[in-house]
Amino acid sequence: MAMATQVWSWFLLVLLPCLSVMAKQTYIVHMRHHPKPLSYATHHDWYSAHLQSLFSDSDALLYTYTSAYHGFAASLDPDQAQSLRRSDSVLGVYEDSVYTLHTTRTPGFLGLDTDSGLWEGHRTQDLNQASQDVVIGVLDTGVWPESKSFDDSGMPEIPTRWRGQCESAVDFSPSLCNKKLIGARSFSKGYRMASGGNYMKKPKEIESPRDQDGHGTHTSSTAAGSHVANASLLGYADGTARGMATRARVAVYKVCWSTGCFGSDILAGMDRAIADGVDVLSLSLGGGSAPYYRDTIAIGAFTATEMGIFVSCSAGNSGPARASLANTAPWIMTVGAGTLDRDFPAYAVLGNKKSFTGVSLYSGHGMGSKPVSLVYNEGNSTSNLCLPGSLEPKWVRGKVVLCDRGINARVEKGAVVRDAGGLGMILANTAASGEELVADSHLIPAVAVGRKNGDLIRAYVQSDPNPTAVLSFGGTLLNVRPSPVVAAFSSRGPNMVIPQILKPDLIGPGVNILAAWSEALGPTGLEKDTRKTLFNIMSGTSMSCPHISGVAALLKAAHPNWSPSAIKSALMTTAYTHDNTKSPLRDAAGGEISTPWAHGSGHVDPQKALSPGLVYDIKTEDYIAFLCSLKDYSIDQVQAIVKRSNTTCARRFSDPGQLNYPSFSVLFSDKRVVRYTRELTNVGAAGSVYDVTVGGPSNVGVTVRPTKLVFRNVGAKLRYTVTFVAKKGGNLRGSSGFGSIVWSNAQHQVRSPVSYAWTQV
Repeated sequence: MAMATQVWSWFLLVLLPCLSVMAKQTYIVHMRHHPKPLSYATHHDWYSAHLQSLFSDSDALLYTYTSAYHGFAASLDPDQAQSLRRSDSVLGVYEDSVYTLHTTRTPGFLGLDTDSGLWEGHRTQDLNQASQDVVIGVLDTGVWPESKSFDDSGMPEIPTRWRGQCESAVDFSPSLCNKKLIGARSFSKGYRMASGGNYMKKPKEIESPRDQDGHGTHTSSTAAGSHVANASLLGYADGTARGMATRARVAVYKVCWSTGCFGSDILAGMDRAIADGVDVLSLSLGGGSAPYYRDTIAIGAFTATEMGIFVSCSAGNSGPARASLANTAPWIMTVGAGTLDRDFPAYAVLGNKKSFTGVSLYSGHGMGSKPVSLVYNEGNSTSNLCLPGSLEPKWVRGKVVLCDRGINARVEKGAVVRDAGGLGMILANTAASGEELVADSHLIPAVAVGRKNGDLIRAYVQSDPNPTAVLSFGGTLLNVRPSPVVAAFSSRGPNMVIPQILKPDLIGPGVNILAAWSEALGPTGLEKDTRKTLFNIMSGTSMSCPHISGVAALLKAAHPNWSPSAIKSALMTTAYTHDNTKSPLRDAAGGEISTPWAHGSGHVDPQKALSPGLVYDIKTEDYIAFLCSLKDYSIDQVQAIVKRSNTTCARRFSDPGQLNYPSFSVLFSDKRVVRYTRELTNVGAAGSVYDVTVGGPSNVGVTVRPTKLVFRNVGAKLRYTVTFVAKKGGNLRGSSGFGSIVWSNAQHQVRSPVSYAWTQV
């Protein structure tokens, strides 16, 4: 105990006020895990007591972490941070990172029973009862607790194991929580520090769990919102709104503020959520690619997974750019976005009598049936994008303006046109967005069109001496074909952090999603939007992530003894790869057939995931062996992730791809042969027999041994080895290909996607 106390005293002394006048900022300090003195109940008490005794200004300490991380966040100057790095007790000192948000119809589209929120014909009453004990923790922008999506009518008492609480704030009373919304906390110290101590960036922004942005209310209600009849966005998508797991509990952790989501706050939220007792963590946010020992979300998620908590994160909205993924750790479910079979058609009829179909959520009086002048300034890169201040009122007043998509928000472009006196807007995609159409609740009549139609409209404006247009709106259209389609904005592989792990894992509904909304702002989120609505329609992998979180909660209720990796495997191996026209999934970016780098294992299928037949299970020790196999990771860095000071890496894989993952990523670099072994666990019936089928490119030979698996008992485990051989011939450096390995019988298909890349080491 004395030695540990001396160690603490040494490295905390460097935090004392010194002569340096360098600017302070937030650093996350990763500590070796020392046994705490018995006189302190928790590490938090220990850290706090030492800081109180050593600091004249105790405000330097922002957070101490105990569950998700070993260490603390503090306000330091660079010299102090550098001094800490020299301590043997410190594994790392990192500058705080900023993460960004990845911004009614979906239950039916996913095959969920519209009354109960559970699968038709699958012990609905029992599952509904069980899901009441599942808690989904949502880290986001907070919650609007008055929303009917958090109504707790008919729900039983909160599980006694729950340790969370609802904070009291100027605008948030703990009494606003109930048996549905059972927790609400906020974490803003990292944000406040980055803002120079002044976090009142917005007039209404105060330290509170209340959602002033709308994003958090939307995601949490998507995951587990109660049934709300007659829900719509100003008449669009009218019907009953509900989340995926309507009887699950929700706990909200506000970690995102007006300038972003700071790693120190996210880590504090994860730390608290784990201690509170959540069963599922949903994070619709992320940053860039970083080694896992520097990725606070990955480190916190490792602890959560080890404790049996399923972690779902959004893949990011940086598509269709290659290698644009966030949240790539194998213990995280990385979720991309696809479309629904619902659309909101709108039409632009030009003076040449040609009509173009697009989408819109405009809900005003319209612009009438009389054509008006159409303008487009191709030569000006600011006015053609309709950036703020770029449009001359004398040029656009009383006209429809053609705006290119990109740079600024789509809804802001409409506001710019309106403020300059324009009557309407045609928002045309460029190559970056392809044919993807995202509907928005614009402030003026506006129609969004794809790239091909956009190019035709641009050509018309440039060639006709008096171009005109009239815009009209078609309301809500159902049963759209083809669907789903991979969203162009959905971030893509390959996984540049660990290329041997295929990401994303799968896709879920993420385009034009109706869910609850904050009454603090209008549906566009713009300050000048004074409209109020109880529901909003949004798009992004932020929207697809909570769909998977909610479905995972239902699986947790159905199979309470399954590990997070088993639930993840069930969701991945039962995902489908064909749309409602029975054609392979397509990519909205260019209309071509999608690949696993865009859709992972495919689109989630909750009904099949309930009974997957077989699962790829992964234990904590397997993840540690995986980390130990990463060549650039030191033992200290591995220990930083797993938070075990006695980790020795006595066991390691010869290749990171040996992890028992439900998908394969094969790299042919300086070798033509790659061999992996996987283990399957029978969660179906005793006496189940599975045969294997292989699909893929002709330039790769694939051999699976054995070709038949006979599971005598439920819970039985069997292994198979697959050998991938790159055939000779041609220079394939830099190329890629895709295939699959499927174990099947009359009842089940257990499908694993395979990606191939010919690359240098």
